[in-house]
Amino acid sequence: MDKAELLSYVRARRLAVIGTIGPDGSPQGALVGVAVTDRFQIIFDTVSDSRKHQNLLRDTRIAATLSGPGEQTLQVEGRAYPVSAAAVSDALYRQAYYSAWPDGRERRGWPKIAYWRIEPHWARYSDYERGPLIVEFDFASTEAGLVLRVRADGSSRG
Repeated sequence: MDKAELLSYVRARRLAVIGTIGPDGSPQGALVGVAVTDRFQIIFDTVSDSRKHQNLLRDTRIAATLSGPGEQTLQVEGRAYPVSAAAVSDALYRQAYYSAWPDGRERRGWPKIAYWRIEPHWARYSDYERGPLIVEFDFASTEAGLVLRVRADGSSRG
């Protein structure tokens, strides 16, 4: 699997389960609608009084799992950063989200709407119907752009 295939896989998924860290350190999961940028940033919205929003304000570590079809999954780990509902500098992220979720434009006027972007550090694609096929991706940003290091040897981080 290469960059283009990974991006295509993520764009074909509209939902993900995200994991955040609760106030007492316990994991908390939530299903969210997602979109992805060309740089593999995953965008989602929520409301500011949700557990996930409050958790991310306190601790930006996040995990996301996208699944399907069949036994295909993508696990993503990274950091989450707030996306402004109004700033021009964040328009790219909002546009990516609205392209996947056109009704998201209506929610933009909600008083408690909050947007987040996940900057992935690591991802693991698995397809247990084809092998298993396991491909890991390490993400690094440089001045030259996004660098994806692919490891397809089946080794695992866990």
